[in-house]
Amino acid sequence: MRLLLVEDDAMLGRSVKKGLESGGYNVEWVEDGEAGLLACDTEDFAALVLDMNLPKLFGLEVLKALRAKGKKLPVLILTARAELEQKIEGLDSGADDYMVKPFDLAELLARVRALVRRSKGRAEAKITIGDIEIDIAAKMVRQKNEMVVLPAKEFKLLSLLAQNSGKIMSKTDIENNIYDLDERFESNTVEVIIYNLRRKLGRDLIKTARGSGYVIEQ
Repeated sequence: MRLLLVEDDAMLGRSVKKGLESGGYNVEWVEDGEAGLLACDTEDFAALVLDMNLPKLFGLEVLKALRAKGKKLPVLILTARAELEQKIEGLDSGADDYMVKPFDLAELLARVRALVRRSKGRAEAKITIGDIEIDIAAKMVRQKNEMVVLPAKEFKLLSLLAQNSGKIMSKTDIENNIYDLDERFESNTVEVIIYNLRRKLGRDLIKTARGSGYVIEQ
């Protein structure tokens, strides 16, 4: 599961990245607000850990830009700004949680886990694409009211593309979202899973964007 860390303090950034990775997360770390916003626009993450005092683009500006674009990415502000007014401003601007430095790593990991759990709970319960209905909670798929049995990885990939319909997802993005950090897989595994899904649900369901990735059209 992928997290984005935006932190300009090199020593603290390395420490937080290592700590989050110890909790089983795949962490991308950038050091300024512009890079953080660009990463959110071009890649998919389970949650964002965001500092406030950032170069190029202040953390609060990053947060407001994400929410203005309608992005529901869970955001945890991690900052030295401890005043009550600043906490209120951060939460009112769209942050899901707020932690003040210095902090305890175990608490940070617990809060990130809670954010990810809540965000999964906010996902659409059912998604309909043509004659296909995907029940996210029950992990079931029906086509023309007939049950289609899918192995876990096939269901994960299908639901990932369905929940991001209209958005091209690269092979790397897909791998990062359907595999755990310590899981081993072959280089062509994504292609095999997509082949199986097309065979079971129709060859036109998942489109290939050559050189870019895969997409389920809206």
